[in-house]
Amino acid sequence: MNKQLYPQQINSPQNFGQPPPVSSPQQNYQSVPPMGAPSELVGNMKPNMLPPSVGSHPPQQVFHPPGNVPPSNLTSPPVSKTVTNNENMPFSNQIPHSQTVQKAPQMQLYGNNAHLNQFNGPPQSQMQSPPPSNMPAERGNINSFPPTDQAQQFRKPQQISQPPNNQFLPPQPQHSQQMPLHPPQSGMHYPHPPLGQNQHHQSNQFQKPPQLPGQNHYDASHLSNQMHNMTLGNQKPNSFEPNPGINGSYNMPPPPLPGQQMYNGQQIGPYPSQPIMSPGQMVPGHVQKEGPMQMQGPPPYGGPVPPGGMGHYPQPAYQQQQQQQQSKRLDPDQMPSPIQVMQDDQKNRSGVFCTNQKGLVPPLVTTKFVVQDQGNASPRFIRSTMYNVPISQDLIKQTSVPFALIISPLANQEGQEFPLPIVNFGELGPVRCIRCKAYMCPFMQFIDGGRRFQCLFCKATTDVPTEYFQHLDHTGQRMDRYERPELILGSYEFVATKDYCRNNQPPQAPAIIFIIDVSYNSIKSGLVHLICSQMKNIIKNLPVDQGQEKSNMKVGFITYNKTVHFYNIGTSSATPQMMIVGDVNDMFVPLLNGFFSTLEESEAAIDALMQQIPKMFADTKETETILLPAITAGLEALKASERVGKLLVFHSSLPTAEAPGKLKNRDDRKVLGTDKEKSVLQPQSQAYNQLGQDCVMSGCSVDLFVFNNSYIDLATIGQVSRLTGGEIYKYTYFQSEIDGDRFIIDLIRNISRPIAFDCMMRVRSSTGVRPVEFYGHFFMSNTTDMELASIDCDKAVGVEIKHDDKLAEEEGVYIQVALLYTSCSGQRRLRILNLSLNTCSQMADLYRSCELDTLINYYSKQMCYKLLENSPKAVKDAIVSRSAQILATYRKNCASPSSAGQLILPECMKLLPLYVNCLLKSDAISGGSDMTVDDKSYQIYAVMTMDVPRSVTYFYPRLIPLHEIEITDNSEVEIPSPIRCSIEKMTDQGLYILENGIYMFLWIGLALDPELCQQIFGVPSAMQINIDKSHLPNLDNPLSVAVNSVINQVRNQRHKCMRLTLVRQKEKLEPVFKHFLVEDRGSDGSLSYVDFLCHMHKEIRSILS
Repeated sequence: MNKQLYPQQINSPQNFGQPPPVSSPQQNYQSVPPMGAPSELVGNMKPNMLPPSVGSHPPQQVFHPPGNVPPSNLTSPPVSKTVTNNENMPFSNQIPHSQTVQKAPQMQLYGNNAHLNQFNGPPQSQMQSPPPSNMPAERGNINSFPPTDQAQQFRKPQQISQPPNNQFLPPQPQHSQQMPLHPPQSGMHYPHPPLGQNQHHQSNQFQKPPQLPGQNHYDASHLSNQMHNMTLGNQKPNSFEPNPGINGSYNMPPPPLPGQQMYNGQQIGPYPSQPIMSPGQMVPGHVQKEGPMQMQGPPPYGGPVPPGGMGHYPQPAYQQQQQQQQSKRLDPDQMPSPIQVMQDDQKNRSGVFCTNQKGLVPPLVTTKFVVQDQGNASPRFIRSTMYNVPISQDLIKQTSVPFALIISPLANQEGQEFPLPIVNFGELGPVRCIRCKAYMCPFMQFIDGGRRFQCLFCKATTDVPTEYFQHLDHTGQRMDRYERPELILGSYEFVATKDYCRNNQPPQAPAIIFIIDVSYNSIKSGLVHLICSQMKNIIKNLPVDQGQEKSNMKVGFITYNKTVHFYNIGTSSATPQMMIVGDVNDMFVPLLNGFFSTLEESEAAIDALMQQIPKMFADTKETETILLPAITAGLEALKASERVGKLLVFHSSLPTAEAPGKLKNRDDRKVLGTDKEKSVLQPQSQAYNQLGQDCVMSGCSVDLFVFNNSYIDLATIGQVSRLTGGEIYKYTYFQSEIDGDRFIIDLIRNISRPIAFDCMMRVRSSTGVRPVEFYGHFFMSNTTDMELASIDCDKAVGVEIKHDDKLAEEEGVYIQVALLYTSCSGQRRLRILNLSLNTCSQMADLYRSCELDTLINYYSKQMCYKLLENSPKAVKDAIVSRSAQILATYRKNCASPSSAGQLILPECMKLLPLYVNCLLKSDAISGGSDMTVDDKSYQIYAVMTMDVPRSVTYFYPRLIPLHEIEITDNSEVEIPSPIRCSIEKMTDQGLYILENGIYMFLWIGLALDPELCQQIFGVPSAMQINIDKSHLPNLDNPLSVAVNSVINQVRNQRHKCMRLTLVRQKEKLEPVFKHFLVEDRGSDGSLSYVDFLCHMHKEIRSILS
């Protein structure tokens, strides 16, 4: 460890005051986007939106007799693979490319009364040939399903807490909860209907039919006589009481072999000696009250459920013919709903969240809550995938749940939360453990009358400095603990001494350099004129440090095309001076004084310069540009002035001019989604990686604003931003009159948000565990320290922690994150975040305290990282196998005994199958040839920096019914409650916003109410709306004002301004819109939520068997 960053010398404390108390389609797609389409969506529009057949084989039309279903189409058929760890579990039941696999009879549950249904396929009239190639695949009639969300209610444990009134008062004891023997499980509970209430319920019980010698299946003719008598009885929780005569399972007939047919559930042709697929198992009459979700029979492997797909009630033959015409399917409303989970958490856990308990699981990020810091850091700063850590690595391996942290050290706080206190010990500096260098925190225990303290991280004992000594009370606590934030709070800051500074010198105020591309493309698009005209307003928004009235940051300006131009804006010059560096191979700074200044000091010179730049380059014909030398120029300028800071680079085209960093065009979107994908996602040159390392060593961060009309190789040039902790913004086909407003909003937010410069972050953990894997935008020169030239409130990093020894169950796990940084005023500080977690020896305790949103965020970062080294299929197979292993281990070790036909999910992970399917569908993971290479790189960069709130919306977009908006006179308009992300929840009469933090659509139903249409759009019908515009008209009526207010609120909740894209029902942009309806089957063949849930159930049963 660098001594200057982590000194051991200790020198006079100052008392810290006590703060105040807390207050409580039918058209071909072209390569050029239609007007009104966001430029970023161009890649998502492909000539043929039909789902391809499996593999590379041509589509085949297969006849399926009644009783069968069409084979499922998976994007990539699973391939069995041998692995050496628990992360990858082999898929079972392989489906060869050339073989038509037909599903076995299904048993499904829907409605309030559960019946066992034999699966019957759609009638022949529904088996049609694929539509013509110019027709996008239809998802079905929007009006087929009710618009309201009828999601199943799931039971959530309640937390009883009494928040104290003062942040520094002793923590109030909370009532401990008596946890059940088994952790809560999600599921459906069905009432037992009285006998005779339903014509399909009879009094006789299920009997196991006799098995013929040599047969491994039953004759399906017995099925209809037995299954229509089945009911679900009311069983006691955690009980397993099979009906008389049942041995715990019921074997369903296997699917027919190729060449066989089925009619009314009976096989026609020779019976096979072995079934192709494992027979479905089901215990009739038994439903676990704890929460199994009934998934009976062999679940479908994938593919859309055809109309009428899920068969009919088994009935006598004279009734079956009528029922064949009435088709039903597995009801998505009975599946776990993320909307319901969020609403329940908001209802049960909103308000004040006190952090005085070790291992207390925080509310969801979507819940509105106020953090009262009482010893553990706010969950806005740090979240863990688990709050009960297994005592051994063996338990982690068995469950496959990763122990990981998502850390966002500068996250924004809510208005009622106190800003972090800044503790200044003067020359003494922060008090630290003598062995592990952990900083003083509430986890330290004072002994020997207060003369020494024991570190809970490494167990070492350290002498207390004389200046820091204080007597202990009768409980062994320091008398002054409530006067010292570091002894009572989980999050706080120390003022660092000069030993923590570069060259042992206090830093100067950071600077921001605007590096502007003035080549032909930038001039023609209006970019240069826009930046210069808004520059004065932009600079006024520089960040102001805590406790100060104005910003101390300085600014400088560089322009470039084939050469680099510096500008002198010092007060000594009446007009700005321009100096050109023509030798881009050996970049240097031609001036020292006058390059950096502030708006107050050089307002006139900056105004003059901003007027001159567009004029000087108005007639330029330079189409070739450089990039690396321009970034190097900004780096050298910061180094020459001995400052740290950030470069804002505005770039428009692939750097093809003869200079360092020249790149070639290697655009090949056809390889996306294939094993060759990593060849275009990795940098083609190491020059930008080396430049990024040079920048981070000097505290220089780089944010790239890209305005490309063609391939620009973000995979390569983006490495500078990745390694320096920067960010990438992308505006494809930029036009200042259309995209100018959102670009300026993004730019102002970029420079005004809370930010830290020249950072080093280390994660310390108590004995027995240690951080081993790190994901995000930073550079690591060793195995422990993340070096970031800057980090802001919108960035997060992922850290995986593994065991290196067995833990003691009674002690717990302690985490301390230390961020050493320079503030925007030039003060060197340490931000300390502390977190304490419980330990457990039982799997049930682990599954009870997992945090799913954090887990998915970590998975996404890990998958993006692995995409650069492995094939997409291997990455996706690994995450599916690992998720199945998590749920299978729970089923085997934690759930009470039940039928193998039941899918049982732990309460805190009941949305895991949905979110994993969303991961697999996301553009960052699965984007194929329907998007550009730059688009995919951009998405990967975005996911790598996402904090948990952003990733929740990115992977499960928010669908808001605008037509349900409530207009009130008194307060701000509230955003309507979102609905499930499925076309089945939408109606022709509706108006919906769909947003994921990057894209925002406004979907307009063709049957939109004329009065509503007139008030919002100013036209009487949906067909007259101009969908080419990217904004709504501001009309003089309450509804128009309310709708525009909701759109602005949604934009303000995201850290980038999303362009509004209007989509009219059944028109050319609707397939792009439907791509983000993640619960539905994708046009590329990706599975729907229901199909993937069935697939996961099949994987779980394969593991258990």
